[in-house]
Amino acid sequence: MSYEARRLLAPATKKTIGKKAAELTPDNSSLLINIGTTTEQVAHALKDHRGLLGITNNVNAVDIMKNFLSIELIIAGGQVRRFDGGIVGVAAVDFINQFKVDYAVIGVSAINEDGSLLDYDFRGVRVAQAIIENARHVILVADIIKLECTAPIRISHVSQINTIVINAKLPWGLEKTCREHGVLVVIAEE
Repeated sequence: MSYEARRLLAPATKKTIGKKAAELTPDNSSLLINIGTTTEQVAHALKDHRGLLGITNNVNAVDIMKNFLSIELIIAGGQVRRFDGGIVGVAAVDFINQFKVDYAVIGVSAINEDGSLLDYDFRGVRVAQAIIENARHVILVADIIKLECTAPIRISHVSQINTIVINAKLPWGLEKTCREHGVLVVIAEE
């Protein structure tokens, strides 16, 4: 599905998830924001935050936040994927590895019931892995539809996530895995 089509898929749900994730991000903190239509909704919801250092590999997030005067904004360098505005590749990974931030917000293309977090593009996966490794608290934002999707490349496992913000209850097996690993599951309701 194209990026524009995904942007139009469940926009109210993504906005609710984005707002809830932004509420979990305190003022005066540092934050990495990854590529994705739901992470872009988090960027919109950060408008009233104060004292944030926002770092991203998402050109669309920069476009959203560039006029938020209370957020210092830094963008990664690297290859720009034209279809979604993601900055990917080795240069982006090297850039992300310079930081150790308080929070990271990531999205994924699919969530397997075994807890695997999946995507389609290896270049984007490497950046997402660097973001996870360089954050003290990782927030995964996802629509429940991600549980019905598949993708071939493993980003990580839910055990490496601190908080999942989603719009419905997780299936029993995945919920159990989250509990076992101390992952907070926050249901964002419209």
